[in-house]
Amino acid sequence: MDTEAQHTERDRSSGEEERSRSARVSGADPESGRRDGGAGCAPPGVEPVPADGASAHASGGLTWRRTGLVGLVCMVFLLLFSHFVLQPFLVPSGSMEPTLQVGDRILVNKLAYRFGDQPRRGDVVVFDGTGSFVQEEPGGNPVTGALHDAAAALGLAEPDETDFVKRVVGTGGDRVVCCDKDGRISVNGVPVRETYVMLGDQPSGVPFDIVVPDGTLWVMGDHRSQSSDSRDHLGQPGGGMVPVDKVIGRADWIGWPFGRWSTVPDTDAFASVPAWTTGGHGAAHAAGPAAPREPGRG
Repeated sequence: MDTEAQHTERDRSSGEEERSRSARVSGADPESGRRDGGAGCAPPGVEPVPADGASAHASGGLTWRRTGLVGLVCMVFLLLFSHFVLQPFLVPSGSMEPTLQVGDRILVNKLAYRFGDQPRRGDVVVFDGTGSFVQEEPGGNPVTGALHDAAAALGLAEPDETDFVKRVVGTGGDRVVCCDKDGRISVNGVPVRETYVMLGDQPSGVPFDIVVPDGTLWVMGDHRSQSSDSRDHLGQPGGGMVPVDKVIGRADWIGWPFGRWSTVPDTDAFASVPAWTTGGHGAAHAAGPAAPREPGRG
């Protein structure tokens, strides 16, 4: 017997079995020496590595694209919602104190007057003052304007300089007079107790006697000494009247800051005011010369 040949054969067989065991553990093909990329052959606790890393990158890319698409859809939805239904507005001045404070973000209901309803006395409204409170001006950079309008629509920027928030005091046909012997405004001959006016303010430092034309509004701020409103435009074309079709919506809620989260308070100050039936529906007129602008109003 050739013992040396047997030992050599045994050693070769043992080495091949060892390599085979190692290949099975590591996932390699014992015949070709190549690794098997199958998930079932990966050692415990080790993620299988794909033969082509492109699939991993593609998955990550799809995730980012999906996130961007969802964000874009949400942005478009918010812009459409604010354009047609409910738009936040940033209150930039104290002309409506104490009802609205500087920095309040009010939510304007754009459906309030969409289906035949009209602004009523006492409503707090947001309107475009172009042509009534401010003169028509040529447009600026359209791209900058569009970006600003989008930010303002989301309540992230101040509204346009042509947008105002005021309280409706007179509607079409009303005769509004200031002031009676007790210093109160009267509407259609009925004195109005304006509890919403800023404490310490007079109803108006400017006397006036006007009839509101049909289709327009007479508006005033609650902080009368700091409000630039219909009184400031008595001697100008339009006489300070705001066309109803320029009303953007009714301010129904205060949405920010959270400490002031509430509805905009209603008022019953005009509950006893009747419709004007005995007066003419003429153009607005001021008592005497055009009223001067009160200093410090904004």
